[in-house]
Amino acid sequence: MSSLLPLTSSPVPSSVPTVAAAASDDQMIASNFTTFLQLLTTQLKNQNPLDPLDTNQFTQQLVQFAQVEQQMKSNDQLKTLIAIEQSAQATVALTYVGQTVVVDGSTAQLGTSGATWTLNPTKPATATVTITDPSGQTAYTGNFAVNAGQQNFTWDGKGNNGASWPPGKYTMSVTLTDASGQVTALPTEVQGRVDSVDMTKNPPVLSINGQDYTVDKVKRVVAPT
Repeated sequence: MSSLLPLTSSPVPSSVPTVAAAASDDQMIASNFTTFLQLLTTQLKNQNPLDPLDTNQFTQQLVQFAQVEQQMKSNDQLKTLIAIEQSAQATVALTYVGQTVVVDGSTAQLGTSGATWTLNPTKPATATVTITDPSGQTAYTGNFAVNAGQQNFTWDGKGNNGASWPPGKYTMSVTLTDASGQVTALPTEVQGRVDSVDMTKNPPVLSINGQDYTVDKVKRVVAPT
């Protein structure tokens, strides 16, 4: 016998395997390698001296085993890293429960002290502010001069006609008109208390003012007053 029999092995999965799948793949590799050694030993014992075993084939088989085994180990390590990262995200999210934070957003809760948004224009301009209720109805609109830098806008809950709007969630949109007449939209930030964390989501989400935000949306943590 002058050639090795072809080996059969399950293909390496493109995604991270489950624990059961990984164990099955490891068993398959071990079984194939044992079979390979048995075949190699038998062929070495019974090879034709005039037509000896092709060492190139032997080397190729060993390289194949090494590559498959290395890929399996890499998949296992990748799975471990993903699990660690998910655990870290959950731990970080839990630390925000009960904290007052500032996040990117346009919806704030109107309470007894009003609803507050944070603006951060880059230059002096005239801001056109529009506040709407959950149904999209305009509750308030107005124009104000703003300077460059971070500043808060607090709405007392009264409409343009002086009537008070009920407590709830209100959304604000802001456009800026600079000295040259150029009009641009201005992103806003909102402040609120983190009421809970949904650990079933990936990544986990924080509940703030009845809205869901991921941890990366948190801009600042505000000390209790």
